Order: sequence, then C-alpha cells, then structure tokens
Amino acid sequence: LVDTIGDITITNDGATILDKMDVQHPAAKMLVQIAKGQDEEVGDGTKTSVIFAGELLKAAEELLEKNVHPVVIVNGYKKALEEAVRFANEKLAEDVSLEDLETLKKIAATSLTSKAVHGVRDYFAEIAVKAVLQVVEERGGKKYVDIDNIQIIKKHGGSLFDTKLVYGIILDKEVVHPGMPKRVEKARIALLDAPLEIEKTEIDAEIRISDPEQMRRFLEEKENILRSFVDKIVSVGAN
Repeated sequence: LVDTIGDITITNDGATILDKMDVQHPAAKMLVQIAKGQDEEVGDGTKTSVIFAGELLKAAEELLEKNVHPVVIVNGYKKALEEAVRFANEKLAEDVSLEDLETLKKIAATSLTSKAVHGVRDYFAEIAVKAVLQVVEERGGKKYVDIDNIQIIKKHGGSLFDTKLVYGIILDKEVVHPGMPKRVEKARIALLDAPLEIEKTEIDAEIRISDPEQMRRFLEEKENILRSFVDKIVSVGAN
C-alpha cells in the first residue's frame, strides 16, 4: 500500500489494509470500523468479519430492490444474529479450562497462523498463553483480562527465538553512569512518584557569585541536597 505522501506499508492484516485506505463511501467506512472493532476486541478475523459484513450488505441491497422495508431487514438480521449465537453456543462452543494449557496454546497458535510469526507460532503461542494467564482477574464471577497489563518491548537485532517473557517490570532505560552495576541480585526497588532533582522556586531569584570559592560552595550544597535524597532511599532498604 502506498499512501498519499508516498509511505509504503506491506501487510496482510485486514485491519491495517483498511485503515490505510482512503475511503469515502459510508458503507465502506462502516466496513473499516468493523475491521477495527474486530481487531481491538479479538485481534484476529478482521478479513473474515469484513467479508461477512460485505455479503450481508449485498443481500440487504437485493432486498431493498425488492421493496422490502429497511426496518424489516434490520429486524431480520437481528433475529438471524440471535439464532447464530445460540447455535454457536449450543453446537460449536466448548468450555476451556485455564488449566488446559495445550488447548489454550492451540487456540493462540491458530490466531498466529496468519501473522508474520506463523513459522514459529508454537513458540509464540506458549509465550502468549503464559503472559495472559499472569494477568487474568476474577470480576463478578467471570474471568477478565486487561491486555494493557501486558507490555511488549521491541528491540532491533537477534532472532524471533530471542523473544522471551519477563515476569516483572521492564524499564527500557540506559544506565546514567558507567560505574553503575549491570546486574543486582535480590534487588529491593523503590518506586518514586517525583523526580530526584532540586525543584525551582515559585518566585524568580538570582544568585550572585563573585569568586570561585562561592561557586564551589554553591555546587557543594547542591550535591549535598541530592545526596540527602539518595541517603533517604538507601535508608529504607532500596539497593
């Protein structure tokens, strides 16, 4: 796909394709919204949902040409939806336990079949299942998963098999000083909601320095204030 400014997108994802297209027709815009909704809620099946919607629109057009009232068509589609959901729940759907890891992996692998990682889908399916199980919550007697609780960090280089699941928090930052340790065992981490810096005063003020000794004392005091911040953190056991 080439957009209006010349940027090129190569993808087989239905939602991405429709999102990049410049559509004006109301029906076409509706199909784009269907694909986006499917992608956000399920993460797969965008092309299938658009094909189904297209066929429903085509059938509705034929009914309109036969002078069938739009309200009748809408009510008919609603009844058909109810019947389809009932049939799927009674005849097709199966309950899957969260302890049934093999079935969960197969479900995830099926979704990954049409993705760029389809060649290693089993490996990624296992990672995906483990990640989701870590954030499952019980709400009102039902299982709930907030996907926003799973963070994906991308790094250039390496192979797909270098992808791994981290049980914890990743802070994608560089060390501020080369002398800092690269690894800390049994780390005790302090979470701060304020920066470690000297706040500016609410009023404008000037400090006049007339000799090097005053500058030295000024910088020394600034360092002492920052050191006091660090000492307080160390005193509570953070390392």
